[in-house]
Amino acid sequence: MDSIEVTGISAYGYTGLLPEERTLGQWFEVDLTIWLDLAPSGKSDDIEKTVDYRQAITMVKHVIKTAKFALVEKLADVIAEDVLKMDLVNKVRVRLSKPAPPIPDFGGRVTIDITRSQ
Repeated sequence: MDSIEVTGISAYGYTGLLPEERTLGQWFEVDLTIWLDLAPSGKSDDIEKTVDYRQAITMVKHVIKTAKFALVEKLADVIAEDVLKMDLVNKVRVRLSKPAPPIPDFGGRVTIDITRSQ
């Protein structure tokens, strides 16, 4: 199956287990893989026969900016469900990262990786 990858979507949001995370916020990064049949748009050169990934980017940023969940797993799931509602989408992979989680003596990142299908 064909796919569109959109990487490096960044937005400031308020999801996290600690109360400070839901008050002060932090940066999140999202990479999407959206599966759909690209043959119709490839043959026709018609935007109506594919996913307008600008809409997906806007949707992801809106969810991150407005949601206040305790778990990043919930945030990733909501993003996946919203992308699946877009016309023509069969399956989506969401990689949601916290580039700087508030964990003492930890300089890495935490990434949730989920795949959902229709």
